[in-house]
Amino acid sequence: MIRPHQTAFVLLCLLIGATGAQAADPVVTWPDGWEIEALAQEEPAQVLRQRAVKNDQSGTPVMVMELTTTQVEAGHQVNLQGVLLEMRKSVQKDFAASGYQSVCNKIHPGTLGRLAALETTCTITQNGRHILSQTLVAAIDADKAYVFSCAGQAEAYIASQSEVQSTRNSLKL
Repeated sequence: MIRPHQTAFVLLCLLIGATGAQAADPVVTWPDGWEIEALAQEEPAQVLRQRAVKNDQSGTPVMVMELTTTQVEAGHQVNLQGVLLEMRKSVQKDFAASGYQSVCNKIHPGTLGRLAALETTCTITQNGRHILSQTLVAAIDADKAYVFSCAGQAEAYIASQSEVQSTRNSLKL
């Protein structure tokens, strides 16, 4: 039901200009009861992806949170607003191709762990009914770019906001 938007991930890597990872990996404290997924990493590790999934009582995924860390090439200036705008367009295009409508709020300031960030949230509907919500948050540090995404079924997304915010606040980037 919830599918990762690989187009946005690939776009982020291209816009940032990835190089080999050199510093410690970020630490994520996922909420209790969420299933932590092991994601395959390419060697050399240019991009680190970490994901947690919340399932309903029948085992169906209803929420996904993911943190993607990309090494930034020395001297490369990242246009964070531009990256997030392209990711938002990609999400909207992917949902439109599947027959959904989406409306995203204006990109606005936020935080990701200790870092200043930019974020946007998209509401996805079908035939006027709220189906899904997805939030994209992007931040940049001295040598790394971070994208935090959370997406879920409408009811689960609303009910999980305290867990999502707690995870974002606890990030050690």
